[in-house]
Amino acid sequence: MKNINKFTKKPPKIGLISLGCPKALVDSEKILTSLTHNGYLINKDHRNADLVIVNTCGFIDSAKEESINTISSSLNENGKVIITGCLGKDKKTIKKFEDKVLSISGPSEINKVLRTVQKVFPQQKKPIRNFLSPTGIKLTPKHYSYLKISEGCNHTCKFCIIPNLRGKLKSNNIDKIMNEATLLVENGTKELLIISQDTSAFGFDLKLPENKNKTNIVELCKLLGELNVWIRLHYV
Repeated sequence: MKNINKFTKKPPKIGLISLGCPKALVDSEKILTSLTHNGYLINKDHRNADLVIVNTCGFIDSAKEESINTISSSLNENGKVIITGCLGKDKKTIKKFEDKVLSISGPSEINKVLRTVQKVFPQQKKPIRNFLSPTGIKLTPKHYSYLKISEGCNHTCKFCIIPNLRGKLKSNNIDKIMNEATLLVENGTKELLIISQDTSAFGFDLKLPENKNKTNIVELCKLLGELNVWIRLHYV
């Protein structure tokens, strides 16, 4: 009887609070998709979840304050908290939570978040079927989707903390970007919102032989334009 109960027990319910910019929202979508693929339930009300993930923002003082308040309230209301996102890279600010939360990670560290959840709530077996859309979990209306093409920034502007939080420019593979964009369009997206920390710098960090596909924002836009949907460039 114990063995039966072990395998029929309901999967843990995971809550997620997403703060900050669209880049963080994309990370939240990937976290939720990864959790669902691994058999966890997503709970909209984090207070009744078995564990809550706070995807933080640390860009400006008001965003830091919101993230800190959200972490504190989540600890009070739930108790089991994972911190991820930009504020996770701000060691001075986040230090006071080190002994109170399950783990702290930076932006786009999806696998570290998943490993922590699996450590706290090991799954006995993976789900037999997966009813997720091919595009995964989306947190935007169906008609538009964010498409993140790179991470980080190579500039050293005195007024901006982004390079410290998200690192140097790292452009995504152009083929992977196009595969994701095509999949989104095939599943109902009518408007692609292109996002990154420095969109116009896309591809500057890649050293490709001349006989390979050119990787820069102009070439990417030409390819995206062939999908016959609205393309909007953000953060250029």
